[in-house]
Amino acid sequence: MTDFSIVNPRECDDVYGGTDVPGEFRPLTDAAGAEQLALTLIHVPPHSDFEQGTGHFHDEIEEVYLVTRGTLTWRLGDEVREVTAPAIVRVAPKTARSHRNEGDEPVDMYAISRQLGRGDATKIDDFWEASPDAEQRRAG
Repeated sequence: MTDFSIVNPRECDDVYGGTDVPGEFRPLTDAAGAEQLALTLIHVPPHSDFEQGTGHFHDEIEEVYLVTRGTLTWRLGDEVREVTAPAIVRVAPKTARSHRNEGDEPVDMYAISRQLGRGDATKIDDFWEASPDAEQRRAG
């Protein structure tokens, strides 16, 4: 292993490829050879409810999301906020969160956290009303 890595996220596997979930979810941690950080590219197409009305939280992990393109509607705990790139969203452990793209422009963001080497997420079904203006499934 070298002292640095350069990764093209589009060359990493898309976890949602071949599914009906809109968008892309590309873990970058292994490709980057990261030992302390977990890194993921999340691409949310226009008018897409990426998490489809669900949400999640982490027991131990503080996450930072770097929104690099577009505008997302976030639910963070009980608050709903619109976040436009460029922006950083920091979410503390135990804070429930979800996001959707109700706009006309695609959204790209990176999720960054410390790497635990094990799962830490808990899914929340029916976290918020699924968006009537956003696709719940991949356009076919």
